[in-house]
Amino acid sequence: MFDHLKIALQYLLPKHLLSRLLGHVAAKEGGSLSPWLIKRFIRHYQVNMNEALDENPAHYPSFNAFFTRALKPDARPLLANDQQLAMPVDGAISQLGAIQQGRIIQAKGHDFSARTLLGGDKALAAPFMGGDFATIYLAPKDYHRIHMPVDGILRTMIYVPGELFSVNPLTASRVPGLFARNERVVCIFDTEVGPMAMVLVGATIVASIETVWAGTVTPPPGKTVRRWDYDADCAPRLAKGEEMGRFKLGSTIVCLFAPERVTLSDNLQPGTPTQMGTVFGDIYTH
Repeated sequence: MFDHLKIALQYLLPKHLLSRLLGHVAAKEGGSLSPWLIKRFIRHYQVNMNEALDENPAHYPSFNAFFTRALKPDARPLLANDQQLAMPVDGAISQLGAIQQGRIIQAKGHDFSARTLLGGDKALAAPFMGGDFATIYLAPKDYHRIHMPVDGILRTMIYVPGELFSVNPLTASRVPGLFARNERVVCIFDTEVGPMAMVLVGATIVASIETVWAGTVTPPPGKTVRRWDYDADCAPRLAKGEEMGRFKLGSTIVCLFAPERVTLSDNLQPGTPTQMGTVFGDIYTH
């Protein structure tokens, strides 16, 4: 009964207004509120500050600065070798598998369109039909910087407006088409494994989605799709393991790969914890 109430409230609440308001609070520097919030957050979510580059909560000027904290250089070694994909984030596997008939599994009884996820462009989605996907949920306690699974050259970035439902496991199991209806930033890379999509999905109270080449993409939110195409000569080039973006407050990423280019690790199942830099899967050798 309580779970039904939590889902119903998400349909009723002004999610964008609430998220932007709390985002403003999280970005505010100075005063006594930020240190108080940070210490409460660390205690409640049992955040491991020993791996943070700056372990002292009092040194962070804002809650956002704490939430997107850097880690010590040796905290996330790149364990994947040249023939393997690197895990892009800390979190937990939500779902993974094949993209069948253009559909991606969200949870038991729910799936959604890969084309809709990528902003509705049929040509952009076509190379991923019959390929593989992985959806990874970042909980509040996790490290919230997103890294590259493989070397890539950015081809296209798309901002897709949408809802801001929570993306936690409960909501994913109850809200149809969740990841294809929430606000998101779609990044398409050319890589040695063919085209790769990295979709950064917004959620309730996510104050910002950023990329390293464009800075803050959202907010402010918009009502229309925005698209940036990059020429090969000036396109951002990112190495495997390099940071590509970050969330200010927790969310989800969806990774898409073309058919017969990668094999996602057999060790990954829904619910499996993930750590950035570990083995995500194997690269096909031809």
